[in-house]
Amino acid sequence: MNIEKTIENFKKNGYAVSLFDTATEAADYLNQSIDGKSVGFGGSVTLQDLGVFDTLSTHNTCYWHWPKSGKAMPEVIKAAAEADIYLTSVNALSENGEMVNIDGTGNRVASTLYGHEKVYFVVGTNKITEDLPSAIHRARNIASPLNAKRLGRKTPCAIKGDKCYDCDSPERICNGMVIHYKKMGSCDMEVVLVKEELGY
Repeated sequence: MNIEKTIENFKKNGYAVSLFDTATEAADYLNQSIDGKSVGFGGSVTLQDLGVFDTLSTHNTCYWHWPKSGKAMPEVIKAAAEADIYLTSVNALSENGEMVNIDGTGNRVASTLYGHEKVYFVVGTNKITEDLPSAIHRARNIASPLNAKRLGRKTPCAIKGDKCYDCDSPERICNGMVIHYKKMGSCDMEVVLVKEELGY
């Protein structure tokens, strides 16, 4: 894993990039950078581990369907999609400056493409791969089975925990995959890299 090469290539591909030694430092940075905004969250173990929802909620209006908000999930997802700022992670990123995300509902990947003032991708360096094929492999065969197992889905990957079976299960979580080759032209985007193992 070459962090310096990764940062250089993401900058070359149009992204702002910040690097932190710890998740705590990254969470503090986000808390200082985002103020008085509406903030949408994509489903993310990384963001959950950082605890940024609770912190940002003290001085922003935050929308996330994971915490219990008393509102229906579709309503929260729609509000998150219309927020000023969007926070998420990715399933994998390559040293060449590409990112890969797989989604079941589509709200998370859709919000990384369009509709916000700024999107922050918060990613542990454990998700860095050598190239795009290995990033796709990681997203499909490492991240997705772990997420399906976490969600208690009845899919072959969750039960066996070893790889993607490209299944036809109604509980499948891998319905769409987005590859970010370059920064989208619709808004500001920043990759927040953390030198820790975060998420799946």
